[in-house]
Parts: sequence; C-alpha cells; structure tokens
Amino acid sequence: MKIIVDADACPKSVLQICRKLAGNHALKVWTVASFNHNIQSDHHVIVGNASQEADMRLMNLAQTGDIAVTQDWGLAAMLLGKGVRCLNPLGREFSNQTIEFLLEEREIKAKYRRSGGRTKGPHKRKTEDDRQFEVLLQRMLDEV
Repeated sequence: MKIIVDADACPKSVLQICRKLAGNHALKVWTVASFNHNIQSDHHVIVGNASQEADMRLMNLAQTGDIAVTQDWGLAAMLLGKGVRCLNPLGREFSNQTIEFLLEEREIKAKYRRSGGRTKGPHKRKTEDDRQFEVLLQRMLDEV
C-alpha cells in the first residue's frame, strides 16, 4: 500500500501531512507532477506537461488498496474503478456513490462556461481544510 499524490495542484501543507502520516505507518508517498513543478519527494515522478500525462502516470502507479490524493474528479473516477481510495486536499473522500453526480456536475458547468457563463472558482484554503484532510487520511490509514 502507498499514498499517491497528484502533485500538480496539491497544496504543500497537504504533501507535508501525507509525508507525516505515511511515516507513522511505514508507507511510501509517491508524487506525480509535470516538470513545471518543483516537488521535493523521495518518490517523485516527473512527467511532461501534455494534457492528462500526469493522470495516466498516476493510473499506472496505482494498485488496489492504495490511497490517492487528487482534485481531479475524472481521475478519481478511474482510480475508484481500480479499487483505490481517493480523497481531495479539502478532506473529502470520493466514493462510488457520489462520483457520478460530481462528473455530471462537472459536465454541466463546463457546458455553461463554453456558452459564455462564469462559475465560481475554489475558495481560499483555510487551516480547517488541512485539519479536515489530516483527520480523513488518518481514518483511512487506521482502517487498513
């Protein structure tokens, strides 16, 4: 079992939490990011900046029972299909029960933006987000 982080858009505080909790459980943390990012990690995979390149590499690294950290709902859907538990940096777990709704919502919002509409971006990160992420990751690791 390992923790795999989609590090292209992952906050540094989340990476630190992953490393700390993985160390407590003798697990490795793998990070995957394009060469445009400067990520310090013992197990870091650098990919090009082509569309979906990091996602494909993440999929190839992932195995059943792993934990993945990503903000990408599409990637989370594919990882769930492989038996990987997924959570986002805000401390919310993706599940087979909710992923279809999230993907439908993503498509509706994308269609709206293509037609000239505007949607809200993510809210500013708070310390509470880090705490919530740490609690969920710790719970996932304790369940193993």
